[in-house]
Amino acid sequence: MYQDQYAFSRRHLLKGGVALGAAFFTTPGLFAEELMKTPRMTKGPFYPDHLPLDQDNDLIIMNDSTTPAVGDITHLTGKILLPNSEPAKNVTIEIWQCDANAVYLHSADSSRKKEQQDQHFQGYGRFETNAKGEYRFRTIKPVPYPGRPAPHIHYIVKKGDQELLTSQIFMSSFKGNQQDGVYRRAGSADQQKLVETEFKAIPDSKMGEYAAKFDIVLGQTPDERSLKKS
Repeated sequence: MYQDQYAFSRRHLLKGGVALGAAFFTTPGLFAEELMKTPRMTKGPFYPDHLPLDQDNDLIIMNDSTTPAVGDITHLTGKILLPNSEPAKNVTIEIWQCDANAVYLHSADSSRKKEQQDQHFQGYGRFETNAKGEYRFRTIKPVPYPGRPAPHIHYIVKKGDQELLTSQIFMSSFKGNQQDGVYRRAGSADQQKLVETEFKAIPDSKMGEYAAKFDIVLGQTPDERSLKKS
């Protein structure tokens, strides 16, 4: 539900010099078209236990409300790819994250922080990729919270009921990354780069919006043929 005052174009992202997601690092010793697979990461304890009625890809505006969520509006876009660079079309990506006050859309967290919770933040969204494997969300720039010094966005990629990848998106070069146990467990420095991307201010945005581009490379799965054909 994109409203006119929040509309933006792909040209804005290009003008803003948005960095490509780290998915285009190639694996040493393999063919150039073979992409490094995005590391799997923990789902965490706060995947929503009650999904919101509004589950679209705009987490800033809920249902018919006119009041936006608190936080730095961020346009998160990217592609979901197979290791051979082919797009994973018609797969679903779900994202979830805490609000600007560090409260998740989960009863174990929100019940303790009712007064802090931003009631205008959707907290969860989903999107089905197109023929090019592209996805897009409008959300907020993630924030750190006690126990997780690295701001992050959780996501799951699914084909029907099958989970293809569960992981997280981190902010490039954020000072709290190396103090975050989940981030460190991504592996080597090269592996860590595969779960991070830049959140860049959109130069001509009057609302101080950000843009982040993050490409995801799925691992080899038994259903890879169906992903190519669907």
